[in-house]
Amino acid sequence: MPQQSPFTISIPSTNILSYVFPSKSPASNEPLYISASNPTTFLSPAQLLQQIKRVGHTLTTTLSIPTQSVALVISYNSLSVPVFYLGIAGSGRIFSGVNPAYGVKEITWQIKDTQAKVIFVEKDLLSRTLEACKEVGFPREKVFLVSDVEGHGNGSEEEGSNGVKDWTTLLKGQEKEADKWEWPHMSEEDAKTNTAVLNYSSGTTGLPKGVMITHTNVIANVAQSLYMRELSHSTPKHQRDPEHWLGFLPLYHAYGQLWSIVAAAKTLTPTYFMRQFSFPDFLANIERHRISHIQTAPPVLVMLAKRPETEKYDLSSLCNILCGAAPLSKELQNEVSDRFGLKVVQTWGMTEVTCSSLHVPGGLDERSGSVGYIDPNCSIKLVDDSGEEVGEGERGEILVKGPNICLGYWRNEKATKETFDEEGYLRTGDVAVRDQKGWYWIVDRKKELIKVKGYQVPPAELEAALLENEAVADAAVVGLQMEHEERPRAYVALKDEAKGKISEKDIEEWMAQRVAKHKRLTGGVAFVEEVPKSPSGKIQRKIMKEWALEDAKKMKEGPKAKL
Repeated sequence: MPQQSPFTISIPSTNILSYVFPSKSPASNEPLYISASNPTTFLSPAQLLQQIKRVGHTLTTTLSIPTQSVALVISYNSLSVPVFYLGIAGSGRIFSGVNPAYGVKEITWQIKDTQAKVIFVEKDLLSRTLEACKEVGFPREKVFLVSDVEGHGNGSEEEGSNGVKDWTTLLKGQEKEADKWEWPHMSEEDAKTNTAVLNYSSGTTGLPKGVMITHTNVIANVAQSLYMRELSHSTPKHQRDPEHWLGFLPLYHAYGQLWSIVAAAKTLTPTYFMRQFSFPDFLANIERHRISHIQTAPPVLVMLAKRPETEKYDLSSLCNILCGAAPLSKELQNEVSDRFGLKVVQTWGMTEVTCSSLHVPGGLDERSGSVGYIDPNCSIKLVDDSGEEVGEGERGEILVKGPNICLGYWRNEKATKETFDEEGYLRTGDVAVRDQKGWYWIVDRKKELIKVKGYQVPPAELEAALLENEAVADAAVVGLQMEHEERPRAYVALKDEAKGKISEKDIEEWMAQRVAKHKRLTGGVAFVEEVPKSPSGKIQRKIMKEWALEDAKKMKEGPKAKL
């Protein structure tokens, strides 16, 4: 029988702007979104609201973009991204962010798949964007520049912009009219069925697909997440020190959008935006801006635990880390907690659940590696490969249902149908166990399991073990297909001081003493400079499998390469 969340909250179904800016509450003039590199550059809620109205007016009146059409935003993190995220979605259109690391081919594909009607792009990314537009026949006159820092342009064509105008040129002579623009009212049904955001995910299988996130989905998940972070605190929020957040998660991704844009605006928490992530800058910004809370992924915790740079900075302001996006071992969680004297609480989610569906209560010092309770108003069932529900302590795929679950996949009815079961539960592909108290632990991702002589070997388990080795900075494990069997193979990044002093064989033998026979690294160990990760922190399994295929081919070709 599905497990219901022990918590129930009231979740409004309305336009996302009505949630962030309640009609009877005047917008504050205090800094909200702040440039981490230049804190004199910021947007207050009042300034943000004005910019949002100008975007809404431009889309509605000047450009006449149909509602429920997609507007692409191609930018690094900047103060302009929240403006366009909220302005596009709040005006009834659909925001879709593009990874700034994408090449021409990938941008071309997203333009085509979204059937975008307008593109807003940062100048540094314009050249690639225009090439992609040419490939797909997208009209250049529907491409507009946005500022990379200040949230508004300079109202002119810049040198080197290839004739592409800044979006603010569309406002000339209409500023007063734009400032009076009002966003459309949404009925409860409209809020539940109108897509606000189109984020891209590979789901459980296949190529990336557009995930349709509604206004209610966003509002629900923010409300759920904020509720869970306040649970179990011994001191009421109004009696605690003011919080400062660091917005380094990519804003084209669900995780960054939920916390750095919407939750920050809803709670009026000053959030310092980093243009791109670099570990030294990350540490420096925590020290400089006295950051109290961060939302992050396991690779950053690996850096905090392993990298020597941390000794150079004062991180004493940091009191809480929310960690999600990928499995985190309890050993690494507790190492970071103890080293920095703070709480690391885990969450679980995916793009299809807007961001998250399981949380450890924010006030707990949790040490077991759990991802906590089911979020309010949600239910989960764990099922085996035959679709039968499993009991306490048994492994099962997470199937989840709730107000934060997406509508489905954009223009892909087949994938949508395959992703939901007959009761409307989303198949996640993540494998978990639960205990009698309703706590959950993620044990692996279904499609990533390695089969060794009939046994299932979870890569995450071996990766967690490898990270306990003093010489290892990071690691990823993948199945190596040899003849008719699969063998676990590790790709390991060593700490600088260990390079040249430890061999692949040393790592293999070290692991053999710590895991069952069928979990040993019989596919070998390969040293790499860096384990490939997505910006949200997930190991890029597709790349790892390509490496393993090439390695297997070489091993089969020559006698010197035999395992």
